[in-house]
Amino acid sequence: MQISLFQWSRNIVVTFGIIFLVYVFLQSDLSIPSLLESNTVQTFKTMFISIILEAIPFVLLGVVLSSILQVFVSEKFIQRIIPKNPILGILFACLLGIIFPVCECGMIPVVRRLIQKGMPVYVAIVFILTGPIINPIVYAATFMAFRTHPDMVYARMGLAFAVAAVIGFILHKTLKKSPLKQSLTHFHAIGSSHAHDHDHDHDHDHHYNRLSSMLSHAAEEFFEMGKFLMFGAMLTALIQTFVVRESLVAIGHGTIISHLFMTGFAYILSLCSTSDAFVASSFLTTFSKGSLLTFMVVGPMLDFKSTLMLLSVFKKRFVLVLSMLIAIFTIAGSMIIEHFYF
Repeated sequence: MQISLFQWSRNIVVTFGIIFLVYVFLQSDLSIPSLLESNTVQTFKTMFISIILEAIPFVLLGVVLSSILQVFVSEKFIQRIIPKNPILGILFACLLGIIFPVCECGMIPVVRRLIQKGMPVYVAIVFILTGPIINPIVYAATFMAFRTHPDMVYARMGLAFAVAAVIGFILHKTLKKSPLKQSLTHFHAIGSSHAHDHDHDHDHDHHYNRLSSMLSHAAEEFFEMGKFLMFGAMLTALIQTFVVRESLVAIGHGTIISHLFMTGFAYILSLCSTSDAFVASSFLTTFSKGSLLTFMVVGPMLDFKSTLMLLSVFKKRFVLVLSMLIAIFTIAGSMIIEHFYF
């Protein structure tokens, strides 16, 4: 039942992507050349293949390291090293991804177990938000994608840290009741299939070969992330090829609309944080740096697939409030950085 739910959700992602693309076509002044024109086909292939080839090494490195941590590092160890002081706990959680760069799809089941073992919810949420961004693999991928614009790398890391820290402090001060659902038993099946949920505390795991488990997790995650990367690269190449440049520039340099556009774009694509910078960099000539920063911070914190997983663990109202906080603070922060820094 739960597996079919995720299969259904992937179909929804593709459907929304198609609707999104059609909407862009209908709302823009387009010049759609014939698909038989060799220049058009070549432009699409070049854009699509370049994004894939640049992103694949970082996706592969990310899933391997994530799987190693998932199998060989226990949640108890992570829980022990987190400070008890709320302020220090939030700040430490912002940087925890540097030590444990777990991918966003594996973040929620890991954090769920930590919460059940006593980790404060506000600290766990901060880890969920920053872990997929503030880590060495994503830093390297972003640096490679924006080799000629290193300011984007530091802006991404800094904004992610600031947004997560502010949200953590807000939750610490305002959260009075547990946002967890009362029944979480169904989540284990989802996490096992789609977020490589592996509990080190179960006695029956002692006979399981850890190397085989690590390779299995890495392969599963690679193909899971690869589907979203392929979809994102294809949609980006289609937009770059068929949408008139003037239309993209008009949207991309709008004060508010460019940020809203990229927020929706990031949510629909559901890209891995090790590959989204390569998609963002392909829009450098048409979209403002601030809107691209919004894309690279919102996406790893909040996208379609992570929303489904959050709803499996937390109450709907909490997920809605968290989503609004992420969008509001990220867009506001990107606009401030764009005004004073870029």
